[in-house]
Amino acid sequence: MNDAPSWWHLLDDQAAAVAEVLGHVLQKSLSELGPEQARALVDSPPSTDPITALERVDQLTVNTRAGSIEARLYSACNATETSAAPALVYLHGGGFVLGTLNGADELCRAIAAGSGWTVVSLEYRLAPENPYPAALEDCVDAYAWLLRSAPELGIDPGRIAIGGDSAGGNLAAALCLYRREEGSALPIAQVLAYPAVDDTFTRPSWSDFADAPLLGAAEGRWFWEQYVGAGHPGGDPLAAPMRAESLHGLPPALVITAEVDPIRDDAEAYAQRLREAGIPVSSTRYPGVFHGFFTEVTVFVQAEQAIAEVCQYLRRIGEDID
Repeated sequence: MNDAPSWWHLLDDQAAAVAEVLGHVLQKSLSELGPEQARALVDSPPSTDPITALERVDQLTVNTRAGSIEARLYSACNATETSAAPALVYLHGGGFVLGTLNGADELCRAIAAGSGWTVVSLEYRLAPENPYPAALEDCVDAYAWLLRSAPELGIDPGRIAIGGDSAGGNLAAALCLYRREEGSALPIAQVLAYPAVDDTFTRPSWSDFADAPLLGAAEGRWFWEQYVGAGHPGGDPLAAPMRAESLHGLPPALVITAEVDPIRDDAEAYAQRLREAGIPVSSTRYPGVFHGFFTEVTVFVQAEQAIAEVCQYLRRIGEDID
């Protein structure tokens, strides 16, 4: 590649090939395209031939304070089984602006099949049409709904974890903070894939990978402005969990990061803050890949490795609770 950026040598061959394709497909940055055009370009269509077949995939409608949102339940368990299963509530990424249930479909199938857990994927409201705190309120309400509805869904209400990638990781972390502050029962774990947890954009990875594939520094700031509004004062821990005064009392966490990613240092700093607060944390940086790799189930070997890590983590957490 001519005039390769300084980080190019960090990508493995597959990631470099995908980055080149993205460069051709995205002739303009996502911020230049704007929300509607960006969604049309990058949102995934429904899968007609999923890679991972499951015993049960149900469409759900979840009532919230603002009306209702759609959700999808994935279960690898045979429908005749009567024992309640642990569940992971999964929140898709997309910078609070993009993303659908379909985009996380293969990932959720793979986690359900590999872990034996039920996965409940939520389609929260998107910005800028529905700015902060709309997405968080949807997630908070849906989580509370799931606790109430767990028995009829075959889910054990005492074994529910929360997880998400990028913006979804932000919402998962924020939900834990929200429930801690209101004194409600917490998820038994949080699975955070390159979570967008800070609003300062100051750590070295924001400059080291400012022009990284898919998500660069300019895109990160643009997504944030769509979510909170250009005039938001900052410092709100439910918008940016790194701003929380204390992380004590939060659930155990698995934090996954990508080597070439502006968000990397923020996510790893959040993992370290959790450790310092006495929270059990597992953290893995996957080399050779960039932001967004986790949901690309058939594209990156690192995605398969990360999914296997998540499944192993969930099985271990589930056994600890038994």
